[in-house]
Amino acid sequence: MTEFFAGIDRIAHEGPESTNPLAFRHYDPDEVVLGKRMEEHLRFAVAYWHSLAFEGLDPFGGRTFDRPWYGDDMDHARLKADVAFELFSKLGVPYFCFHDADVRPEGASHAESTARLNAIADHFETKMAETGVKLLWGTANLFSNRRFMAGAATNPDPDVFAYAAATIKANMDVTQRLGGENYVLWGGREGYETLLNTDLGAELDQMGRMLSLVVEYKHKIGFKGAILLEPKPQEPTKHQYDFDVATCYGFLKRYGLEDEVKVNIEVGHAFLAGHSFEHELAMARTLGIFGSIDMNRNDIQCGWDTDHFPNDPREATLAYYQILKAGGFTTGGTNFDAKIRRQSLDPVDLFHGHILGMDTCARGLKAAAAMIGDGTHDAFVADRYAGWQGAEAQAMLKGERSLDQIADRVISEGIEPQPRSGRQEYLEGLVNRFV
Repeated sequence: MTEFFAGIDRIAHEGPESTNPLAFRHYDPDEVVLGKRMEEHLRFAVAYWHSLAFEGLDPFGGRTFDRPWYGDDMDHARLKADVAFELFSKLGVPYFCFHDADVRPEGASHAESTARLNAIADHFETKMAETGVKLLWGTANLFSNRRFMAGAATNPDPDVFAYAAATIKANMDVTQRLGGENYVLWGGREGYETLLNTDLGAELDQMGRMLSLVVEYKHKIGFKGAILLEPKPQEPTKHQYDFDVATCYGFLKRYGLEDEVKVNIEVGHAFLAGHSFEHELAMARTLGIFGSIDMNRNDIQCGWDTDHFPNDPREATLAYYQILKAGGFTTGGTNFDAKIRRQSLDPVDLFHGHILGMDTCARGLKAAAAMIGDGTHDAFVADRYAGWQGAEAQAMLKGERSLDQIADRVISEGIEPQPRSGRQEYLEGLVNRFV
């Protein structure tokens, strides 16, 4: 144990009547929902970068936090890991996630950075064995260092592409060694700011080639987890190639990777793309590429990715409804890509943030399960589209009718469709019954 969280015990479930701020009111890992333990449904993970590496900065100001592990050497990195696993254990989360730059200081060369990453992985193995906490996914930070200012895979300099490829390999190796269940690629700067200096086609081909290399290496080393691409529309890059789920699917189809790669969907990124989170989840479910989620929220009054902890049970309900309809998580889970506010200075604030998020998700999961169990919503949607089960409708859908044949039938039968109410307000009220 470290001294950083002294006085904070493991967080327990005390029920909805509890007023204890250091207890779960709704998240009970052993509660059975639709035949499965809640812990197995939600598969919570703590994000190493926001919880351990975030210094409290924002676009207009620097560090506000003062943590004993801040430092650019391996002793500080090991202390950070010790604090991290104490946090994971006291929260009772089964997983964590990390970028390489979160867990080890940058070396003077790629070889030194990789050696430091492997040394921290050794320490992680010990802590994982002690605590039982597992790795949901690993990834490489290919956006913070100035070498990546014009992109990583999409950089005009092939040496940057090669450096990024080597960095991804090192992180895939560590993710494999630690038993990670997924590997994520987030192209923070894979896009462009102006077409005046950009060869769009070349950059897309480079990005497709890098992802193909990743998939090839996955099979070479026998990695059993999923490869996940994380959509993000903007900020900092003006035109991001992985804009949203639909754009990612089109990209995957173009390069023949739609059966090899799924998506890791973040609430804040859906928001920046002009979508709701449930839309992105529904699109991924429909296209067959749903993988995992980053759970957070944005501030509607700010124009950047603010990464608050989730606090709206209704939004969580609509999200987990889509996740349950997709069959639930397999290798994926609920990673809190969320950070406490820069004025939330105390160690206990990290617990308050995660308890808020975990309880919000638990309420959403239970409400979504109740919606599905009730069946009223599903029945309404099925009835709305029931006409498509008719013989002529199926013939049109299957390509058995030409355009002129369809037109002839409309004229000969005197078809004059009448609008039917979509009953949106009724359905919104229906959702509220379960939240």
